[in-house]
Amino acid sequence: MRQAPVNRIAEDAVKAWKITGAIFAGVLWLITIGLFIVAYLLEFTYWIGAVGILVSVLCSYLFVFLLPNLRWRRWRYEVFEQEIYIQHGILIVSRTLVPMIRVQHVDTKQGPILKKYKLASVQISTAATTHEIPALLEEDASELRDRISTLARVDEDDV
Repeated sequence: MRQAPVNRIAEDAVKAWKITGAIFAGVLWLITIGLFIVAYLLEFTYWIGAVGILVSVLCSYLFVFLLPNLRWRRWRYEVFEQEIYIQHGILIVSRTLVPMIRVQHVDTKQGPILKKYKLASVQISTAATTHEIPALLEEDASELRDRISTLARVDEDDV
């Protein structure tokens, strides 16, 4: 069996994922509060709101405190001359090999949360799908994008 890839994503990815999880949890809390208001105005029982609180507490813990750290520990990648090796997943670990000859183009993307921590993601597109290496330092993402682009170039004589 092949060894796990050696490169990790940036540690600040955990902070970015925690903020994203907090935003998601905040939306759940707003929905839960809305359920209580509707139950009060329409004189329903409050058990729906109680279930909402339970779900909100559970999701807040999972998406803000537990999953970002586990996700960071599992995310690894490595770029070879002939392929890109990506490993990710918490319960189900996915190991993907992307042949360089199949790479059509490589992009970097950066949303407002990643920009705050000077992070960017690298997207590798093939004819079939798009693979992503999330939350690398901006400089590392640019260098990786350029390296993959260089390795993926194929001369017309090779086709």
